[in-house]
Amino acid sequence: QVQLVESGGGLVQAGGSLRLSCAASGRTFSSYAMGWFRQAPGKERECVAVISWSGGAGYYADAVKGRFTISRHNAKNTVYLQMNSLKPEDTAVYYCAASGIFDRLSTTYDHWGQGTQVTVSS
Repeated sequence: QVQLVESGGGLVQAGGSLRLSCAASGRTFSSYAMGWFRQAPGKERECVAVISWSGGAGYYADAVKGRFTISRHNAKNTVYLQMNSLKPEDTAVYYCAASGIFDRLSTTYDHWGQGTQVTVSS
């Protein structure tokens, strides 16, 4: 069982940066692929980025490529999402999630955090 807690969200102006963190409990963190998802009001939840258990493989949604970077520190049981050049359309609740496989589909993720709000003002 893995419990996930996100932090680092907030209000930022367009063009600014934020770094989200997701702290995981449990000794099996390093065996999970980790994903960041987001959900804006009135929209479906979408995958933003995924990182493999080793950190050797990654996936980014087209909307964030070149601006966001996902990373993980297995010794600290933490996954990060560095978000640069933020845009108003990045405004959403951001969730981290853990999956037994490397996948961008939310249905494959068994463990979810509570979410952290990111608001980008224009």
